[in-house]
Amino acid sequence: MNKLDELRRESYESSRIYKERLNLFHDKNIVRKAFEPHQRVLLYISYLHIFPGKLRSRWTDPFIVKVVHPYGAVEIENLETGKIFKVNGQRLNPFLENFDRQESGEELVDPLYQEVPSV
Repeated sequence: MNKLDELRRESYESSRIYKERLNLFHDKNIVRKAFEPHQRVLLYISYLHIFPGKLRSRWTDPFIVKVVHPYGAVEIENLETGKIFKVNGQRLNPFLENFDRQESGEELVDPLYQEVPSV
């Protein structure tokens, strides 16, 4: 009976250690984002993930951050409708304003194909 109780305690202890390590690994991979009021952000729409299509963007128009709550909750305002709602901060991405693409001076040309002699 004593042996059985000892085995049970060891298994509980090993599962507790495993859970702690898994939580540390998971928490290490979470990216912390800091948002400020009046900052423009993009919102990730998760339901578009089920629809296949490479050209469909899953990030919607810029929103404005109204209030940043503790533990990652953020209140954002839609610029078009003025509606304010609360979302998880992990679903937001900073909006890069005045992003200038450097235009390369190279012009693309069509490749020249040569016929391969048949053997």
